[in-house]
Amino acid sequence: MTYVIIAVVLVVFYLLTKNYQTEAYQHINMDVKQTLRGDLAEHEAGLLVALMAKVAKADGRVNELEAELLKLTFSDIARVFENSESVREELKEIYQKEMQSFDNTLIVSQKYLKLTKNDYVKRLKVMEYLLNLAFIDNEFSQAEFMITEDIANALDVKRADFERLIASFEQFYANKATHAQMGIKNAYAVLGAEPSEDMESIKKKYRALVKEYHPDILMGQGKDKNIIDAATAKLQEINEAYEMIKKEKN
Repeated sequence: MTYVIIAVVLVVFYLLTKNYQTEAYQHINMDVKQTLRGDLAEHEAGLLVALMAKVAKADGRVNELEAELLKLTFSDIARVFENSESVREELKEIYQKEMQSFDNTLIVSQKYLKLTKNDYVKRLKVMEYLLNLAFIDNEFSQAEFMITEDIANALDVKRADFERLIASFEQFYANKATHAQMGIKNAYAVLGAEPSEDMESIKKKYRALVKEYHPDILMGQGKDKNIIDAATAKLQEINEAYEMIKKEKN
């Protein structure tokens, strides 16, 4: 299994474009924009963002790459609604509120379970996304393990599946660590940047490339699977190059 940091927002698209019925909301369909009715915090999208907040804050910090992933995810979720801008702002408010405390983690998880009780695959995808968020900084702390374990238990995710996902991420990052690191010269070439440029300039080029190779955008353009898979691999290279340059600049 290959994991790419930014590309996992595809998981969110999977969750929100797959037809489902909750007690209070109609089917979400990307072809027909939905109007939000009711409390977004009780909607499947709001509950997902609340769980993201718990995991993102578990180790006490949110790094730049993690913040970029969250930013893209908020936008991707909001796009399914007619009032996307206001929904996006409300999702950000939910995130900021929910990252302040872990006290209601089980309550949020149980609410999500209630809305997805007949879709185990979806809940498993949620765990995959949350674990990706936890591993994003190449570390999986004890605090991150504990919070994701609590969420997995509350979502009725089988222990074997939870451990399999963790093992897959650990293997991926172990393999990554053993591979030869790309040279700094090649890293600049990947981003189309020069060593003389400051980080602000390099960051702009990085973000432009992320948008260019974003799988969701390519999916929206009707590109085939081979092109999307190639873009996913390219994103990993772009992310690695950017992280290497950041370390070198600092």
